[in-house]
Amino acid sequence: MVDIAFRRAQQSDVAAIVAMLADDLLGSSREDTREPLAENYLTAFAAIDSDPNQLLAVMTEAGRVVGTLQLTFIPGLSRKGALRGQIEAVRVTRDRQSGGLGQRMIDWAIDQCRTRGCTVVQLTTDRSRHDAHRFYERLGFKQTHLGYKIDF
Repeated sequence: MVDIAFRRAQQSDVAAIVAMLADDLLGSSREDTREPLAENYLTAFAAIDSDPNQLLAVMTEAGRVVGTLQLTFIPGLSRKGALRGQIEAVRVTRDRQSGGLGQRMIDWAIDQCRTRGCTVVQLTTDRSRHDAHRFYERLGFKQTHLGYKIDF
């Protein structure tokens, strides 16, 4: 396998990240991959990149972006003032799925959370993503909460 590397995303990665977010049934109806990329994506990237509690990361293989995730570090009073690591928007390019890269990416994210002093790592995934549920459970995550959202 070619060397895999992880790094903070750069603005030049945004189109590749959006393409990964759009490359499934749910994402295809939520994202817009047309060029030029919608300004909202670049505005969101700038906000994420400037926030010390956010880490938008990419996984590269031979210089090509093949995966992404976003880590949010959430300070809180519960659990004796614990810092939580929230993993979101985990994606691997379609042509590199089922090859162990997702596990490497989650292992890397958990290590980043440990390094920052998190005592809990959590994530959410859509109810319809049954393969993702099995993947996260295989990695040791447990379904402990029921989540709710309001879309505007």
